[in-house]
Amino acid sequence: MTRLLQALLLMLTSACALAAPAATDNAPILEGERFNPELGRHGMVATSNRQATRIAHRVLAEGGNAVDAAVTAGFALAVTQPRSGNIGGGGFMLISDEESGDVIAIDYREKAPSGAFRTMFQDDDGNVVAQRSRFSANASGVPGTVAGLALALRRYGTLSLAEALEPAIDLARNGFEVVPRFSEGLRQAADRLKQWEATRKTFYKSDGSLYQPGDRFRQPELAETLQRIADHGAEEFYRGRTADLLVNTIQAHGGIMTREDLARYQPVIRQPVHGNYRGYDIYSMGPPSSGGVHIIQILNTIEGDDIGAMGFNSAATIHLMSEAMSRAYADRSKYLGDPDFVDVPVGALTSKAYARALREQIDPRHATPASDIGPGNPGRYESNETTHFSVADDSGLAVSNTYTLNFSYGSGLTVAGAGFLLNNEMDDFSSKPGVPNAYGLMGGEANAIEGNKRMLSSMSPTIVKHDGRNFLITGSPGGSRIITTTLEVISNVIDHHMNVQSAVSAPRFHDQWLPDEIRIEQGISPDTVRLLKGMGHRVVKKDAMGASQSILIRADGTLAGGADPRRSTSSAMGL
Repeated sequence: MTRLLQALLLMLTSACALAAPAATDNAPILEGERFNPELGRHGMVATSNRQATRIAHRVLAEGGNAVDAAVTAGFALAVTQPRSGNIGGGGFMLISDEESGDVIAIDYREKAPSGAFRTMFQDDDGNVVAQRSRFSANASGVPGTVAGLALALRRYGTLSLAEALEPAIDLARNGFEVVPRFSEGLRQAADRLKQWEATRKTFYKSDGSLYQPGDRFRQPELAETLQRIADHGAEEFYRGRTADLLVNTIQAHGGIMTREDLARYQPVIRQPVHGNYRGYDIYSMGPPSSGGVHIIQILNTIEGDDIGAMGFNSAATIHLMSEAMSRAYADRSKYLGDPDFVDVPVGALTSKAYARALREQIDPRHATPASDIGPGNPGRYESNETTHFSVADDSGLAVSNTYTLNFSYGSGLTVAGAGFLLNNEMDDFSSKPGVPNAYGLMGGEANAIEGNKRMLSSMSPTIVKHDGRNFLITGSPGGSRIITTTLEVISNVIDHHMNVQSAVSAPRFHDQWLPDEIRIEQGISPDTVRLLKGMGHRVVKKDAMGASQSILIRADGTLAGGADPRRSTSSAMGL
């Protein structure tokens, strides 16, 4: 059976997103021998933006590998999705290579400026002033995206950085058609964004009005910034004119970041955390992400129960998983931080023995009050607006990438003359141990603010392997809900045998210890809610959680993409 027939059958039988690009999108991205359509790869791309998906898809079609496509998508998203795509933020990338058997993690998380100190967001009385860590010039960590994507491309791709940047430069210079989500996001954030002159000039019309759906949106300053990086390499961002513009903007608004902070920044290649769940190997991001550790911890805790037999989103399943989630988030508050600064007990937290001890604490019929849960003792067992995208090719290379500005549009501050927004990741530190951040997450000493330290993250790019083969590439945005969203996609596929589109579309739930509640999406049965309340849970219905862009690879090599309907611009595309 040909790959095309396999893809058509897959569309009909599993409702997964598999599509070819529209005829108007078939022009080659780049010219030259490196991009010969006859050398094109079969592959799958799932991102939160149709433009980025199409561009990455064409990279595969013209001979690039999964890393080439992922990096190209990352830069394209920095143009087309400014609320979360970025060159002014940071993130994590997992790369799995079946040929070598290696799975590596690239940590390009932002770092605190060298002048940062633990009480910098407190007033004279020691109270946290939230606006300082979220919407000021000091809210930004040193950005890592440009360095991280360039490192991935240099080590594992086949394109030059200039080639990977070319589609993004074209989109910034010549513009793209505004879609409703783009316009609506800027409308919702207008009061916050228009406070900054450079942001107002970049993202709104000269009279202050919105770009409407159908308008063409151009970003000439961003185009010039991307062109400088293409011409001079990633170093330009950290040591060249772009660095000058970035530091000048921050210091003009009272920030402490310096040219030396930018010049010192380096991404880090780390070992991912690794666990095993029902015979599947789970690889995810380790510290300074808490995501991978706690995904594995929660899976270990529920592994002894037959989740499939208990039923998808049944009261029994949600109860057990929420109890496991709550204990993991309690541990997060004490033990997780930047491994270059604190000793994180990863081995203990992800051990099967520790999980069994946690499982023994769970009453299958009654909720445990949050006040009775606290960080465990793993030592004895020692041995919100973000975007995620997934890419896989037919050579056995898979990429799971999550990067962010933190809030939608980050701090809201645009670098004057450079055209890109800055992150507000400093809010991910514990501004004061024991005081929750914007996502309600508690933090402790391990995540206290220090100069040159990476702030703790929940981003959880994840790759699941089976019998040595890439099986599921997944991850999500969503702040504190990233961990549970990614966890549930994995469980939906492995425990409930869902196709990937069903797995990412299914209603979700979330428990992060504090506040003491199970948060649910619309679609959870009222009968289930009633049973959970009878067990002693407080259940609250809130907005949709996460936006998982995932890929499942079947044993016969067929690739299925799941684009999350929670984002109207999400798309998956394969060939």
